[in-house]
Amino acid sequence: MENVVLIIHLILALALIAVVLLQRSEGGGLGIGGGGGGATSGRPPATPMSKVTWLLGIAFVITSITLTIVSARSSAGVSVIDRLTAAPPALNQQDDDAGSLPDADSLLPPAQGDNAPLVPTLD
Repeated sequence: MENVVLIIHLILALALIAVVLLQRSEGGGLGIGGGGGGATSGRPPATPMSKVTWLLGIAFVITSITLTIVSARSSAGVSVIDRLTAAPPALNQQDDDAGSLPDADSLLPPAQGDNAPLVPTLD
């Protein structure tokens, strides 16, 4: 079901983009274009293209909410953080050395008292 809603959602997104790009510019956007009248003009009449835009927009929001609900139900209450803290699956190791993960302590920088190699300096 999630795939069907996702496909409908993508089709609605593309249709919404196409309908918005096909509409006539009313001007005033970004301060460019014609279309005088300013604040004295009333609300423009609803054209069929604006009605289609509203319908596609409402359908897009509905499919967005539906996808959110469906994905929340299928997540089974497992957080991404829970997945990160879980133990990693065992690797398919053919050699003992090849493919093994490094020890977590070896990834840390050396402590102050360790016999770590000196950092080069400019003389």
